[in-house]
Amino acid sequence: MRRGAARRNQWGIPHMWGDTVEDLAYVQGFTAVTDRAWQVQTEKWRSEGRLAERLGPAHVPWDRFARRVRLDDTARRCFQRLLPETRRWIEAYVDGVNDALPHADAPEFGATGCAPDPWRPWSPLGVFLVQHILFSTFPNKLWRAHVSATLGPGAGALFAMEGPAGAGSNAWAVAGDPGAGRPTVIAGDPHRVLELPGIYQQVRLSCPEFDVAGLAFPGVPGVPHFGHAGPVAWAVTNAMADYQDLYRERLRRRDGRIEVREADGWTAVPHHVERIAVRGGDPVEVEIIETARGPVIDVDRTTGEAISLRTPTRVDGDLGFDALLPLLRARRAGDVAEALRDWVEPVNSVLVRRDLVRGARGRHTDD
Repeated sequence: MRRGAARRNQWGIPHMWGDTVEDLAYVQGFTAVTDRAWQVQTEKWRSEGRLAERLGPAHVPWDRFARRVRLDDTARRCFQRLLPETRRWIEAYVDGVNDALPHADAPEFGATGCAPDPWRPWSPLGVFLVQHILFSTFPNKLWRAHVSATLGPGAGALFAMEGPAGAGSNAWAVAGDPGAGRPTVIAGDPHRVLELPGIYQQVRLSCPEFDVAGLAFPGVPGVPHFGHAGPVAWAVTNAMADYQDLYRERLRRRDGRIEVREADGWTAVPHHVERIAVRGGDPVEVEIIETARGPVIDVDRTTGEAISLRTPTRVDGDLGFDALLPLLRARRAGDVAEALRDWVEPVNSVLVRRDLVRGARGRHTDD
């Protein structure tokens, strides 16, 4: 039986505790649904490529992309490769989500005639992945290629918002004064667009092993990007790194097989067809193809030209979730750096603050 609870301070921020890290994860999952039921459920459907099944034809393009890029399958693969402790922690979170879903009080379910469905153990990884699959450079690469093909080489500069030397971001560290009792202040910039509801949820997570206040992703346990653990705190800024590669592929169909052109000839590649259910419309079939570079995200059946996407998460079967529990347990700046050795995606710059204020005990005040 899980032993944990949640209460809210005067601003409605949930403060959660559990007798173990698994108990706490359960409470966090339950609370995420209590506060953000529609948000977490639609993000799960996005990761599975099942939005059109619930919300209609307008969502077929996203579902087609999600299926082709293998979001749900990648989340499942990454979950299977996690450390046993991390898997148990995530499974406890999912238990909390599933126990809360039947009681979800979100008007959107009634307005759309939808009902939530159970989460699988890897669903939190899918939710995290769906938030970042478009976060890197490959959409910009596709856009620049389209502009160049349509308007000519160099035309992309006409749409530039910043000059070559003007691009940048914001990450701040303001030194404190331990003698005066003034701590160091850090601030990061995750580069999220304005969203409603917001992508983050302010929480406090407490158990015998740690006491952390920070910003959680609803649908994901822990506080991956921003956290304050008493004597140490961390904040991320998106590094705007190029960690996704696009490849032009040449495909052909022979005797029921799909083959890709490699350097030494034609090679058969895995493929299958999935059916997207569409609310208020006919089902849509989508062909799933994966080459040695990665999943094919676009294909011209007439010419055989295709584009595949290669990402670290798909190649290594690792989304970096083994970093999340050690991050919560961090007590020193070095602990944060060590935890983030297991980080994979997205690529961030991280600021870490070590509390040097005299008398600091590494515990939060009530608020």
